[in-house]
Amino acid sequence: MPRIKILVVDDSVVVRRLLSNLLDGDAALEVVGTAANGKIALAKISLVHPDLIVLDVEMPEMDGLETLAAIRKQDENIPVIMFSALTELGAVATLNALALGATDYVTKPHNMNSKEEALEQVREQLIPKIKAFCSGENNRKLGKIKVDEKEKVASTKLPVKPLLISSNLAINLQYKVKIVAVGVSTGGPNALEIILQDLPANFPVPIVIVQHMPPVFTKRLADRLTEKCKIRVEEAVTGGIVEPGVVWIAPGDYHMVLEKQGFGARIRTHQEARENSCRPAVDVLFRSTAKIYGAGVLGVVLTGMGQDGLLGCQNIREAGGKIIVQDQASSVVWGMPGSVVNSGFADRVVSLQDMAAEIIDRVINH
Repeated sequence: MPRIKILVVDDSVVVRRLLSNLLDGDAALEVVGTAANGKIALAKISLVHPDLIVLDVEMPEMDGLETLAAIRKQDENIPVIMFSALTELGAVATLNALALGATDYVTKPHNMNSKEEALEQVREQLIPKIKAFCSGENNRKLGKIKVDEKEKVASTKLPVKPLLISSNLAINLQYKVKIVAVGVSTGGPNALEIILQDLPANFPVPIVIVQHMPPVFTKRLADRLTEKCKIRVEEAVTGGIVEPGVVWIAPGDYHMVLEKQGFGARIRTHQEARENSCRPAVDVLFRSTAKIYGAGVLGVVLTGMGQDGLLGCQNIREAGGKIIVQDQASSVVWGMPGSVVNSGFADRVVSLQDMAAEIIDRVINH
């Protein structure tokens, strides 16, 4: 098999050398070029023909966002992984990059002076993503959803049955579905935006989400979704009340679980052991949700690498709940949803553009 050709773009000589040595050390990968800024990178793309680009966010002359926009004008499909700082500004820039069409991101180590720790952290984050995005078994698809698909979602008609929602939790006992639990990873920020934009502010049941993201990033994601959606989105905190019309996203590096309180439930976050190498983990959330809500859980598994959420889906199904998953054609990576489908736990497979309507229909009409 030919090696995967990679172009590394970063203004730091140290980082370019670190990434080049790391990636060239894998027999399946080959760094075919490096660039110190976006202008140099754009000139090199046509010369070295990379299969994938690792792109720094903050660079002089032409930063990562400008470079990404220019790359997308030339090639809509080449995978681009942003190399982001684990900071507030880095989180905002990364979310903007994903909206512009970046395939995914990895975060830079806190301490680049500790060479071995830095190498191991980057190796664990970056190499599996490169191989996943460049594998013939996966769609080489943008994280950004095309405009016509967004318009299709926006034009989807809501069910005829009206949403007459009261803040009184007892009123909502009329619905068979009591809570929507979502698990998502690679490609998730854009997928969540598309789905949540189509939900009404008075959505009649709570929504809880695990999106694989580091600290800082999850708070910025929640803020961004609240700005763009009618429904309120919050980063989860211990003691948060699980109530209709509110979306809770698990905070980076913390598991999120639900605990029964009276007729409802509250959120607790903790830092117990990782599951599926993840914290937060979808399995942890799904397991606790099934325990409290039983057959009232609607589990949703969206685009993502790996199989986090698979065992949680089994818990939901055994409790009598239902599972819907995103289809392969609209997923950036069909690892998480594919594992659920292949295990026979999915009640229905739905395209991203139809997911909001499917969720609404199952909550309101089933």
